[in-house]
Amino acid sequence: MKVLLAVDGSTYTKKMLAYLTTHEDLLAAGTEFTALTVIPALPARARAAVGKEAVDSYYAEEAAKVLEPVQKYLSRHGITPKTVIKVGQAGETIAKVADAGKFDLLMMGSHGNSALGNLVMGSVATRVLAGCKVPVMLVR
Repeated sequence: MKVLLAVDGSTYTKKMLAYLTTHEDLLAAGTEFTALTVIPALPARARAAVGKEAVDSYYAEEAAKVLEPVQKYLSRHGITPKTVIKVGQAGETIAKVADAGKFDLLMMGSHGNSALGNLVMGSVATRVLAGCKVPVMLVR
């Protein structure tokens, strides 16, 4: 089984990871875990002003802030995830990675906004659900 863990470093990510590590049925032998974080793209003018090397360094640092604690937590529970860093809009990018990677399950945390809140401002979870063909488990 291939499981994609969409992580952003929030308390919702922590709740999702806690759920994962306390449910043995998700930890079956042979399960492959991939932790994905999506960094919002810097504006084009900012990228042009500072240069590719600085931009790449920024993206790597931001991803490390999210992925290192996730890897540490999961390793304490005997899980060594692969890691993927993408740049773009979170909802659409997560859905694309899940579909392209042929994952069996996508897990992510969600804060559980109301339908009105999602209608007005949208949410990453809503965008993922709208654009993903892979089964999604939202953990609140």
